[in-house]
Amino acid sequence: MTDGLMRNLGSFVGHLWQAVSSDVTTEQTRREEVKRTVEEKVDGAVTYRRTTIEEVEIREESRE
Repeated sequence: MTDGLMRNLGSFVGHLWQAVSSDVTTEQTRREEVKRTVEEKVDGAVTYRRTTIEEVEIREESRE
């Protein structure tokens, strides 16, 4: 069953309120994926999969 009109409207207003009230003067971060490794093992009808993601996070200093 789909959500009602008032619930969707409230969710929409909540997202707008969160965007307006968020602090944009905080440090900006940039993430870059360095390496992605996928290990996979098939055992009959079951597949075991392990995914490792290595990322670098770069924080820019705030300039005031």
